[in-house]
Amino acid sequence: MDRGQLIELGTAMGALAATTPIAKPLPPALLTRRDSNAEMRWEAMAGQGYVVPRDRFFVRNHTQSPLVAADTWRLRLFGTGLRGAPSRADPVEFDLGDLRAMPAEETTALLECAGNGRRFFASQQAHPAPGVPWGLGAVGVARWRGVRLSTVLRHAGLTDAAVDVQPEGLDPDYVTGGVNLGRVRRPLPIGKALDDVLLAYEMNGRPLPTDHGFPVRLVVPGWIGVSSIKWVGPVEVSATALFSPWNTQFYRMFGPGHPVDGRFVTTTTVKSAFELPWDARIPAGAEVLLRGRSWSGNGPIRAVETSTDDGTTWHPADLDPADEGGVWQRWTTVWRPPGPGRWTLRARATDVTGTRQPDQARPNALGYLFDGIVRHPVTVG
Repeated sequence: MDRGQLIELGTAMGALAATTPIAKPLPPALLTRRDSNAEMRWEAMAGQGYVVPRDRFFVRNHTQSPLVAADTWRLRLFGTGLRGAPSRADPVEFDLGDLRAMPAEETTALLECAGNGRRFFASQQAHPAPGVPWGLGAVGVARWRGVRLSTVLRHAGLTDAAVDVQPEGLDPDYVTGGVNLGRVRRPLPIGKALDDVLLAYEMNGRPLPTDHGFPVRLVVPGWIGVSSIKWVGPVEVSATALFSPWNTQFYRMFGPGHPVDGRFVTTTTVKSAFELPWDARIPAGAEVLLRGRSWSGNGPIRAVETSTDDGTTWHPADLDPADEGGVWQRWTTVWRPPGPGRWTLRARATDVTGTRQPDQARPNALGYLFDGIVRHPVTVG
């Protein structure tokens, strides 16, 4: 274990000893604490590059960040979709050294909680939903390095009969309403598992931090964050469909207009955010360069429009050409406020599929996939 890992683990142990479910520091200028979670402040991205620094990357925990020792950690694969159908008690095992010996790959991917933007269902649409009241900061882009899940599955003896792959985290069991639902786990269809899924052991060029899945996590590009299981340990590979509370009770769209048994949530939706504090103060009498970012689980962003008069008029934003074809798009727009007072900014994006952010998101019982245009208040003067 290198010095950086030891420092991170020492920090984590001190934090968890104080019964904090998040290991890393949570400076209020960078992150907003939300129980066992932490939301990135968008103003903390102003002047930053394309990727989100590790110190301000959002944290989504169902319980708390566990301390997992790299030297004893094992990836354990079992199930009827592997040759010989190894059992959970006698799985095919790989340690961290085994993974590092396999062909490595680096990808820049966006992770976003399915509930990102949930609080706007209540504040903008009068449809409150239970769950973490995220603003727009439960999202981040990082450079992830590791080995493809498909590579490991083939080393483990994947068969043509495999249907689902279900990774399971090593965080503590999730208990809600007095019911123990076990560790976080959610199946992936074999097609996605063999496509672009990464078993990552580095984030932005360094070993994964504790809160972001040390020593190994899944990264599932384009899909909601719960699919990217952190601290992954057991992995079931099955010749039949798999189920867990995280694809039956949660992370489904329930409510009016949705199927009775809910709609399975996979990809994220189109969103836009200003790199400004909420209720930001802007000086009067001068041009202001407004910055922001837009993204979509459908693919790259094609266009962004902004409004500085609460949607009365719209103007194209200037897209950063360096981001073309990327997982999110930085943009700017120049604004000269007409006068002091309260103003409302809006931004809306259109992705490569032609999907544009709607004025309002379609409500659902658990507050997932908010994609409505957010009204961002500012004060000029």
